[in-house]
Amino acid sequence: MTLDWRLVLAVALGGAAGSVARYLVSFWFVQPTPEAQIPYAILTVNVVGSFLIGLVFALDSASVLSDTVRVGVAVGVLGGFTTFSSFSFDTLRLLQLGHARSALFNVALNVLLCLLAVWLGWLLGAALTSSRAGTP
Repeated sequence: MTLDWRLVLAVALGGAAGSVARYLVSFWFVQPTPEAQIPYAILTVNVVGSFLIGLVFALDSASVLSDTVRVGVAVGVLGGFTTFSSFSFDTLRLLQLGHARSALFNVALNVLLCLLAVWLGWLLGAALTSSRAGTP
């Protein structure tokens, strides 16, 4: 197997874009503080990222995306955008601050909403590509 440098470039550019987008989302929400109960910026990024990866892979399964777009978006943009490590740290921080119920609620929200989002993204992608089945 030969390394395709176009895919490497797509991941690099996508990763930069996704990381910047994640950074900007943090300005739209109050940052977690000892008084904060749920880190909503990270929750939003994880849910949106889950939705988008569901959409990308549904479109990919219908052969709508090129390898460069699929890898650039799924690995690059969404890899830079989604923040599971930040989610884990924020949850640990809530636990360390004595907010065990908020930490558990944060875990439940992230897991359930991200699973729902990836499913909805998949459904949207399948619906968008189902009309292509009858197209020559």
